[in-house]
Amino acid sequence: MDMDVVHRLPDASPGALPTTKALDDLHYIRQCVENAGSFTAVPGLGSIVVGMTAVIASVVAAMQTTEQAWLQIWIAEFIVAALVGTSLLVRKARAARVSLASGPGRRFGLSLVPAVVAASALTAALLVADLYAVLPGMWLVLYGTAVVTGGAVSVRAVTAMGLSFMALGTVALFVPGMPDLFMGIGFGGLHVVFGKVIRERHGG
Repeated sequence: MDMDVVHRLPDASPGALPTTKALDDLHYIRQCVENAGSFTAVPGLGSIVVGMTAVIASVVAAMQTTEQAWLQIWIAEFIVAALVGTSLLVRKARAARVSLASGPGRRFGLSLVPAVVAASALTAALLVADLYAVLPGMWLVLYGTAVVTGGAVSVRAVTAMGLSFMALGTVALFVPGMPDLFMGIGFGGLHVVFGKVIRERHGG
């Protein structure tokens, strides 16, 4: 058999690897690491600040004499909480050089959306039906649901916080007459407690 014809392998020396292939490999490896990682940019300080504003809101809301005024207080609190939480989340992500647009950051954000949309739709329906008493429990349960799903790609304290909100909200649904107490304990107390845990263990 003629053994003169051989198939030569490409030169395997380090310098022979095409630059574009090396960059593609690095990009693939980086993508795998990002997709497998956890989102650790949840700000402990943000949770603490949001908790403090919620405690204030619960006290002010309890002083209102109409359901409409009560609702306005909590809507204002939700807006403040969203602005504070988002700004401190972005700040922590930038400091840690964590992308919010890809990998765990994107999955964390998208996992919050379904529960938030559900809460918005149910809030509108309950207001039309004049069922204000159901709102606090529903808000706590669905907020907890959003946090639990987000916690699937984040640190354990986030998941634990979400489960705590769900448990408290379930109790609130069946114990009428104390809406601001439950809201203060949940959006106030739980945020502060878990915010401190997250800050001590993960910074921010």
